[in-house]
Amino acid sequence: MLRPHSCNREVRTAAILRVQLRPPTAERCGQKRTVELNPALANREKLLTTASYYASFIGLGAAAGVIGPTLPGLAEQTHSPLAALGVLFTARSAGYITGSWVGGRLYDRLPGHPVAAGALLGIAGLLALVPALPVLWVLALLMFVLGLADSALDVGANTLIVRVHGDAVGPFMTALHFFFGAGAFIAPVIAGWAISATHDIHWAYWGLALLMLPPALWLLRQRSPAAKMKGPEAAAGHANVWLVALIAMLFFFYVGTEVGFSGWVSSYAVATGMFNEAEAAYLASAFWGAFTVARLAAIPIASRVRPRYVLLVDLLGVLASLGLIVALPQSRAALWAGTLGVGLFMASIFPTNINLASRRLTLTGVLTGLFFAVGSLGAMTLPLAVGPLLVGVGPRAAMSAFGLFIVASLVVWAVLMARTAQPAQTARHGQSMQP
Repeated sequence: MLRPHSCNREVRTAAILRVQLRPPTAERCGQKRTVELNPALANREKLLTTASYYASFIGLGAAAGVIGPTLPGLAEQTHSPLAALGVLFTARSAGYITGSWVGGRLYDRLPGHPVAAGALLGIAGLLALVPALPVLWVLALLMFVLGLADSALDVGANTLIVRVHGDAVGPFMTALHFFFGAGAFIAPVIAGWAISATHDIHWAYWGLALLMLPPALWLLRQRSPAAKMKGPEAAAGHANVWLVALIAMLFFFYVGTEVGFSGWVSSYAVATGMFNEAEAAYLASAFWGAFTVARLAAIPIASRVRPRYVLLVDLLGVLASLGLIVALPQSRAALWAGTLGVGLFMASIFPTNINLASRRLTLTGVLTGLFFAVGSLGAMTLPLAVGPLLVGVGPRAAMSAFGLFIVASLVVWAVLMARTAQPAQTARHGQSMQP
């Protein structure tokens, strides 16, 4: 007997996104009929869902990239010295850490797309409010809440894209983080245009707030993918503690090194006496340019090379680039080449860490949130350790510290590879992974 068109659509969508139909619909439509789905339709729907995550990450990157270019305007708006606005970054980071943990739990308990759409709408509303707040501490409080929303969307997209693509997530994950970089790139352009056209920062924030609305509505129109437990973890009922700790350490050292290097490289160049402030600023631009290009180039690599090998090459490449800078401390060419090398090899580490984790764990919202929170702790602590070295000991010591962070990452990688079995091998033998 033929089923109604609406029933067929429910069944098709459920199969595509690996979700269960609601009980009344399941009885009416027959959940088992999802096996008859045309694979071409499934791939099309997966790609449309993935595209909604990419659009969301353009917005997330833009929200992250707009603060820096508008700091002078915010200082004028709040009648505060420019140096005092550093509290905005601290508040946002604190909100991000808190939101990573809370948001992760939401994605394990609620349908993911409404949560992600809510985070996007929250970011839009908060950005729209920024130009209306003339008091610094109130603006800092808003930045804390914005950090909560940022992390909820960040954790959500990274969790949901794994649920959609499973073990084949590698290139899609790398592309996701490329679009974040694209958003961070366009935000200063939008801000500059708005400031030039209106002579204030209002439309810089209002324009980006409007940018969040289409992907939010797009997400709300699609059914959320459900988590699919891997065999060993489903049997054990929990994730391997050692495995989680080792992967979290990779996030800690990587994020701290990325934020620290990108933040201190210009100051390092000035401290060596080889660059003035204007020239040193171009080093940071070169880093982010290489970083963005490499993320795009890494997309096909992620579909052909195992994450463990991509991560190893990336870490060794970063270490070699830092070694070049340390070995030739008075060479401008070495500093340029080393900075470009660090950007190139760092670009795919973060998405590769997530891909590596998804192959060894069921990447729940809680686990993703935990990894992101630990990474944020690295971003808050490791750069702080480098600053006193740069000022009190010297530029070479500061750059050597980044090298030590990468060495620590390589040690963690080696322990992780030594103490975990390949997922495929584990599945064949029906054994749980040992720490």
